[in-house]
Amino acid sequence: MKRLVITERACLIGHVLSLVFGWAGLLIVLPNPDLIASLPAIGEKAFAWSMAGGGVVYMLLGTATVAIYAYRTLGLWHWLTFMLPAVFISLGSELSGTSTGFPFGHYSYLSGLGYKIAGLVPFTIPLSWFYVGFSGYVIARAGLERWLKPSWLRDVSAIATGSLLLTVWDFVLDPAMSQMSVPFWVWHQPGAFFGMPYQNFVGWFATGCVFMTVATLFWKKFPTHLPSKQLGLPLAVYLSNIAFGAVLSLAGGFWIPVILGVSLSIVPAFILYRTANSTQISDLEKLAEIQQAKEKTAQVPVASVGVMPK
Repeated sequence: MKRLVITERACLIGHVLSLVFGWAGLLIVLPNPDLIASLPAIGEKAFAWSMAGGGVVYMLLGTATVAIYAYRTLGLWHWLTFMLPAVFISLGSELSGTSTGFPFGHYSYLSGLGYKIAGLVPFTIPLSWFYVGFSGYVIARAGLERWLKPSWLRDVSAIATGSLLLTVWDFVLDPAMSQMSVPFWVWHQPGAFFGMPYQNFVGWFATGCVFMTVATLFWKKFPTHLPSKQLGLPLAVYLSNIAFGAVLSLAGGFWIPVILGVSLSIVPAFILYRTANSTQISDLEKLAEIQQAKEKTAQVPVASVGVMPK
């Protein structure tokens, strides 16, 4: 278990560092051709590699981080019954979207995100749906356990909240990634909201709801208690990816999507995280009270509890 924790943290650090490296390349090096020309040969190769495969690395590291976390804290069943629906259902939506325009609108991926499945969707994209979606879902579900008793209402609320957190990630990231000097995807019919069609957000939310619903139904077969005191990692993964998109969009002058996106992502995520932690503290306090009551009972003289000594 200790090795898993070490590997998990190493992947998380690598994931965050690769995001920072992406900022440097996209915002500092790429806009300054003279800077690229002044780099030594090894520097030019490193920059060329980062542009060709940097996006792949940070998504693979994000996937590895969350996969290890899910396996370590929830077990093999709960990890795979979330990851597999997330990957395959999102892949189906992406293949449909890039070929027919449903459910996101008409768009296509360019280079920089790895090998394309069926020549349409980079293999890293469904993986990103998994690790960001899982992070948002477990934060939402753990936080809602404080307010709602186990019921269909809590399940639906967790699915809707997790899907909203997932959708907001694209809300923040999409303007920059589709309209920067070197875009990673393009909209063939630009929408009214900073180049994005409103249909895109509906498609994201609906896709998230579908695979989170499937995962929830699987999880009901073997109920689990989410590790409230260990939500720091999914929170770090989620917020670092929100920050990545926010910084790029701000650099591109997209202030409104960032302001709205941050309000709908960081604030709810922190509230849910703090609520989940307070639930953990409350549970510990109850256990302490029970233990103290047992100790007091053990100290009561036998005669005082109505039992006559022989």
